Amino acid sequence: MVLDGCTMLSQRDNFIYHEMMTHPALFSHPAPKQVAIIGGGDCGSLREVLKHACIKKVWQIDIDERVTRNAEKYFPELCTSNTDPRAELLFIDGIQWMERAASASLDLIIVDSTDPVGPAKGLFSEAFYRTCQRALGEHGLLIQQSESPLVHSESIIYPMHDAMLTAGFSTTQTLFFPLPIYPTGWWSATMASKQTQIEFIRKVEADKKLFSTDYYNSSVHEAAFTAPEFFRAKFAGRR
Repeated sequence: MVLDGCTMLSQRDNFIYHEMMTHPALFSHPAPKQVAIIGGGDCGSLREVLKHACIKKVWQIDIDERVTRNAEKYFPELCTSNTDPRAELLFIDGIQWMERAASASLDLIIVDSTDPVGPAKGLFSEAFYRTCQRALGEHGLLIQQSESPLVHSESIIYPMHDAMLTAGFSTTQTLFFPLPIYPTGWWSATMASKQTQIEFIRKVEADKKLFSTDYYNSSVHEAAFTAPEFFRAKFAGRR
C-alpha cells in the first residue's frame, strides 16, 4: 500500500510493525480496557489490540476512509477484527477527536501515523501530546511510531521526547525493531507514561499469552527497549 508516493505497508513484514506498535504498550499497562488508535487505517494495529481479552473498547480513528476500504479489499487478513463489537471505526480528524475526549477516559493511545508531514505533522506536536496526556488515566500510556533511529533521531525522535515531557508526561522511552520496507530497515516507536517508569508490568501474562504472534514475545519486548550505544549516549546528553 502506497500513500502519497510513500510505501506504507506490505504483506511480508507488516506483522512486525503492528505487533510492536501494540503489545509492548498493552503489556506495560496493568489493566488496559479503553484504547484509541489515531491513524492505523489499515486496521492491523486494531486487530492486534483486540487479541487482548481485557480490552472493552477501541476507537479506530483515521481521517481517510479510503485507506480502510482498500485494506479490506487488498489486505483482508488485517481487517478481521473490523466487525468486532468492541471496535468503533471513525473516519474523522484524530487531533480534533482527542481534543474532545473526556479527561482520564483512555488507558492507551496508539498513534499509528504516517510521516510527520502534511496532515500528520500535528500528531507530533506538544499541543497534541497535551490533549493525549489529559485524556489518559492514571496509568495511561501513549505510543507513537517515531521513524528510523539511524536518520531521524535528531530531527524527530529526540524532539518527540522533549515535546511529550513538556506536555506533562512523566517519562518517555523509545523501543526499536526491524522493518525492511521502511527507509534504513530499522524503525522505532516512542512511548510516554504518566507514571515515573515504563515497566513490563504484565510480563507473566506475556510469557503465557493466549493468542498467537509472529514476532512479539516477552524476550523481544525486553530486548526492544535496550537502546544502542550511539542513541543512549546522545539521548543522555539531552536530559
